[in-house]
Amino acid sequence: MFGIELLDIRFKRINYNESVRPKIYDRMISERRQIAERFLSEGNGEAARIRGNRVRDLNKIQSEAYRQVEEIRGVADAKATEIYAQAYNQSPEAVDFHEFTRTMQAYKSIIGENTTLVLSTDSDLFKFLKGMLPDLFKFLKGMLPDVDIAPAQSSAGD
Repeated sequence: MFGIELLDIRFKRINYNESVRPKIYDRMISERRQIAERFLSEGNGEAARIRGNRVRDLNKIQSEAYRQVEEIRGVADAKATEIYAQAYNQSPEAVDFHEFTRTMQAYKSIIGENTTLVLSTDSDLFKFLKGMLPDLFKFLKGMLPDVDIAPAQSSAGD
């Protein structure tokens, strides 16, 4: 019970041998680099996670926007079809005109510049064009009264 009670010991300075000192400093530097690399890798991992979340969120936003666009387009197409149906079903002539305009739109996408068509006499296109010729010539004569327009005479029997 008598004596000295030791509460704390602190080193004020450690003097290393000159031959050992560079190795000790190298080891201290190496430990600090390992700690720094650990923090850097944790930071890079967090950055990758954030980038991944950003890409996922961006894809989600784009797919939602695409879905909305397609819904709106579908509603608009349905409305347009309804309007066309109301407009073209008013009379038989309107139905014929609608069939003609839709056919012409199809031909425009099928037939390009310098296109040659070989049609069978059984094809719908040939029948449609043949049936439209008299009306087409009447229309053109009405639009261009000063121009002599007449259908070419066929050498073969129709």
